[in-house]
Amino acid sequence: MRFFQGLYGLFLTFLRKILFLWVRTDVSGNDTEALGIDPDKPVCYVLQYVSLSSRLVLEQEVLRAGLPGAESSLPVKNGPNHSFFFLYGRSGGLMRRRRKPVQTSEFKDLVYHGLENPDQDVQIVPVSLFWGRSPDKEKSLVKLILSDSWSVAGRLQKFLIILLHGRSTYVQFNAPLSLQQVVSEYRHSEERANRKLARILRTHFRRVRQAVLGPDLSHRRTLVSGLVRTQAVKEAIRETALKDDAKPEKVRAKAYKYADEIAASMSIVTIRFLEVVLSWLWNRIYKGIAVNNVQVVKEVAQDNAVVYVPCHRSHIDYLLLSYVLYKNGLMPPHIAAGINLNMPIVGPILRRGGAFFMRRSFKDNPLYATVFNEYMHVMFSRGYSVEYFVEGGRSRTGRMLQPRPGMLSMTVRSFLRDHRKPIVFVPVYFGYEKVMEGRSYLGELRGKKKEKENIFTLAKTVRKLSNSFGKVAVNFGDAIPLADVLDEVRPTWREEAYDAEYRPQWLNRAVSDLANRVASNINAAVAVNPIGLTATALLGAERLAMDEGQLVRLMNQYADLLRSFPYADTVTLPDGEGKDWVEYCENMGLVSRQPQKLGDIIALQGSNAILMTYYRNNIQHLFALPSLIASLFENKQSLSREKIVFLASVAYPYLKSELFLKYSTDEISNVINQWVNVLVDKGLLLEESGSHISRPEEGTDSMLRLRVLSRFIIQTLERYHIAIGVLRKYGSGKVTAEALEEQCTLLAERMSILFGLNAPEFFDKALFRNFINSLQSNGVVSQDQDGHLCYSDALDEVAEDARLVLSVEKRQAIQQVTMLGA
Repeated sequence: MRFFQGLYGLFLTFLRKILFLWVRTDVSGNDTEALGIDPDKPVCYVLQYVSLSSRLVLEQEVLRAGLPGAESSLPVKNGPNHSFFFLYGRSGGLMRRRRKPVQTSEFKDLVYHGLENPDQDVQIVPVSLFWGRSPDKEKSLVKLILSDSWSVAGRLQKFLIILLHGRSTYVQFNAPLSLQQVVSEYRHSEERANRKLARILRTHFRRVRQAVLGPDLSHRRTLVSGLVRTQAVKEAIRETALKDDAKPEKVRAKAYKYADEIAASMSIVTIRFLEVVLSWLWNRIYKGIAVNNVQVVKEVAQDNAVVYVPCHRSHIDYLLLSYVLYKNGLMPPHIAAGINLNMPIVGPILRRGGAFFMRRSFKDNPLYATVFNEYMHVMFSRGYSVEYFVEGGRSRTGRMLQPRPGMLSMTVRSFLRDHRKPIVFVPVYFGYEKVMEGRSYLGELRGKKKEKENIFTLAKTVRKLSNSFGKVAVNFGDAIPLADVLDEVRPTWREEAYDAEYRPQWLNRAVSDLANRVASNINAAVAVNPIGLTATALLGAERLAMDEGQLVRLMNQYADLLRSFPYADTVTLPDGEGKDWVEYCENMGLVSRQPQKLGDIIALQGSNAILMTYYRNNIQHLFALPSLIASLFENKQSLSREKIVFLASVAYPYLKSELFLKYSTDEISNVINQWVNVLVDKGLLLEESGSHISRPEEGTDSMLRLRVLSRFIIQTLERYHIAIGVLRKYGSGKVTAEALEEQCTLLAERMSILFGLNAPEFFDKALFRNFINSLQSNGVVSQDQDGHLCYSDALDEVAEDARLVLSVEKRQAIQQVTMLGA
């Protein structure tokens, strides 16, 4: 008997060697530590359907990864170093029609073993295998036959699938199940124990398949035609025809044209082509791609329609996220792209890669708006994953921009109409060490007109591919279930009726809360890198230069601050220490070294001084609170802890609004107290008797650290002071919000020239607009019936408190420029 078993084992090994002459695999989760396998318990691997080829692939990957096997006492032992079983086998022979799959005898034997041996647990590791990852497409019979899909393939079909897709096989190992936990409640009913374990495994395999393959895709032409036939679009066609006095057929043709312009045409061939091209591209321009917290996506994608909401820093964002998801075994999303990218050559490729195109504004085109809304509703109700940028455009300053409500509102309204498929938002942070468009951003911030995208600007970008742009991080933040947000805003939302055009009164509040939560979670997933830390420290120096040894110490200490009071579990910090980071920035050409006998000086020079503000702004929110606390000691030797908490709490709502900080106003007092404790523990502040906190002595290293730390946020506070100063000079009820915004922008620009401030966002009109809006939302300022801003004595108190933060020189400078403005 052993002889035949050995012979059979050799035969299988021979088949496996033959199979892997052709097959190439991409494997996820094949790591003992990542799986959380207990080394003291036996392991069984489970595949869903009986398949010799799947067995051979599983055996190869288990051996290749050195994964643990099972004890010989288990009833399932199908290989020399591991055991596995199939959940379902086939009934019927070669010439008979296949019936419904049935549970295998090995599966039943393992359940029986668990019931008979309650003291012996077995770890069951589900393994999903996909021969290619092509979604179904109704138009192609060949694709239906030769794609791994939701159906169970026959032997001939499986052979053809391996021939066509074997070189892009995906294998996913998943966290183990405890056999004893599953069967323990059914000790006296083997049949019920079988059903329970089978149901759990069946549900697991279905969820993984949903995440990897995505929902079944309709043919694009069918989808486009279907949009025009929806009730909402029919009504829009009728209204447009009446309004424009046009024939309904002509308006219907226009609606079809809109739908055709919008709709994606995702092609697995294009996705695989892009995977190859992008693999080459990333290896050429980046020194590595770090992906963090991707497990969050793998979990939520199994049962939900996922909306990926990344920050928008570069045109590369589109491609990078789809590439990362595909490489991690997830279906690339449908991506909302601006119509400006629908250019020759590029547009069709993006469309086949999953992009659907939208016009920048369609407020005055109700027909287009209805078609687009219906397209989005189809995406969400069918469970497609979708990606869009809540900021609307790319950030030119490195900060998170104020979210635009348009796409979020469409998503919420679609979900209200049909919430059978849960929607979950997944924030994504892109952390570039060197953004490709950095130099063009500088020009735009200086007033240069944004260059329109076309095939020629694309050619200019291609020339940059010989440059190195360092490393890039893709961090996934904490997921946000849309239903949870609606429950907080409107607990009775499930009981109300909605149609395509209905907009409940509470919709704006729900969208606003969702937008703020998305932006906060993106910032809470920030990737701190050597460039950002170096920029933060050097831009805090008075003349943008520092002794190398001093700079290294400061960077180590500021990184230690982030470790001492972590902003969020999803924040990632760089490896190494200050000396490594300075050397890295020098090699990237972002800082200059001036040799000096007493110690080399590291400096920011020329356009790099402005460019580095972009990377400083990426992580500014992490230092916002400790920097705010440090700034309170600019003009005060000592303050009571109570006064520190009060002053920082007054400023916090404005910083929260601008930097999308995650703490609520209810918890901020406790957070400020914790930061005071950290600063005292690190020697940046001193605790005196009577609950007083003082700053270190002048000239000490601790005082230098505190002063540089305070400068991380000081320009933001100066901008606030300018706005308050201009408003007070005009007087209550004398100026509109628009006029105040314009005047503040001009004065800030003037001040930046006079004082050489290397921060283009210092005179960013959008930031002044946001601060003025925050003054109104916090009740400090109000509008009269003519639109003029009115204020009470509370504004004077805010201005008086600001005197603690600003130096005498800056206060006088702001006073001078605000007098010019009045």
